[in-house]
Amino acid sequence: MIRTATSRLLLLAALVAAPLQAQLVAQTTPAAQRVEGTSRARLRNLTTLLDDYVAQGKLAGGVLRVQRHGQVVYEHAFGMRDREAKDSMRADGIFRIASQTKALVSVGIMMLQEEGKLLIDQPLSRYLPEWEKTTVAVAKSGGGYDVVPAKRRITIRDLLTHTAGIGYGYGPASDQWKAAGIQGWYFADRNETVAAVVKRMAALPMDAQPGAAFVYGYNTDILGAVIEAVSGQTLAEFLKARLFVPLRMTSTAFYVDPANRRRFATVYTAVNAKLEPSPTPGAMTGQGAYVDGPRIAFSGGAGITSTAGDYARFLQMLLNGGQLDGARILSPTTVKLMTVNHAGTLYGSDGFGLGFSIKQTLGTSGLPGSLGEYGWGGAYHSTYWVDPQEDMVVTYMTNLNDTGGVDDHQRIRALIYAAIIGK
Repeated sequence: MIRTATSRLLLLAALVAAPLQAQLVAQTTPAAQRVEGTSRARLRNLTTLLDDYVAQGKLAGGVLRVQRHGQVVYEHAFGMRDREAKDSMRADGIFRIASQTKALVSVGIMMLQEEGKLLIDQPLSRYLPEWEKTTVAVAKSGGGYDVVPAKRRITIRDLLTHTAGIGYGYGPASDQWKAAGIQGWYFADRNETVAAVVKRMAALPMDAQPGAAFVYGYNTDILGAVIEAVSGQTLAEFLKARLFVPLRMTSTAFYVDPANRRRFATVYTAVNAKLEPSPTPGAMTGQGAYVDGPRIAFSGGAGITSTAGDYARFLQMLLNGGQLDGARILSPTTVKLMTVNHAGTLYGSDGFGLGFSIKQTLGTSGLPGSLGEYGWGGAYHSTYWVDPQEDMVVTYMTNLNDTGGVDDHQRIRALIYAAIIGK
């Protein structure tokens, strides 16, 4: 009996010690040692900063996630998902990511090029014939505008780099775009497919000649229509099958499952220095029809909802050269192609790649970063970036319409880089 009891005690002690031993082993692996180059104490300054924004009424809530060397070194869900319901923010909170959708769709286009189903320097009209001949509105000095033929056909690469001359319907010929019912980036409440809107769009005068200027607009919505034409699937089906499922982005979709309504962040607007819930649905300035809408307009430019964790998996795949956890999405050479400047000087001192901006200079903003860093953001005040030099991914999710001039993006960047103290 004594021997049996002793044996049981030894077995129990071994079971208790096993996790501790595993933890000690993990801490001595090369990856864990490299993460030591990130100061946990300094990262805690982010928590103070974000909680202060909530206390001051400048932010309702959000989620910030920082990954370095493939490991999560910081994650903080702060404030409230819904202040009026007194519902706290969770790390798996779902946000409207708006223009962060563009990077996902751009990757989809590059997947099709890798499969030989399209080439990005081919004309858009090869896949959407109505775009064979387009026009451009040229503003006149005394008011009004002339409509002239485009000097060349728009290419897929023009769309990827926002140099196709296509805005959001507010250019010189805004009267025609308004009459056609095509203005602004919001599609969620439409009872019409984006492909149908894109087809009508082709007959309207664009804002600039193809390749002549950086004009931010419907470019990636048009790319979504290209993906549908080439793949034979809806954009939602294609991205789910080819990107979200392989990368285990389980909470990413164009529309939120009603079962996840309590995870969906409320949108706020700064009104007279105070945050108020945005209107419902409220189009571009409101909550949007992302739960109860028609659910047929899949906007490749600004339509997806996601979490900080899901989007970080997508970015980690890019940082890893196109693969994550055994899922190969792109080749390393394609990722390299996407993350160099394709826009010349049209985007200013920094460049623009195939879906996101590329940092080419340091010192222009007074904030830290690295050459070759790439990223973008969304209309609801979310942002992200990938820093290959620091082997780092940052995703910051919050849903705020009129920001009231809050400087959280800049301060977050400053504190994150202040926490990097070694490789």
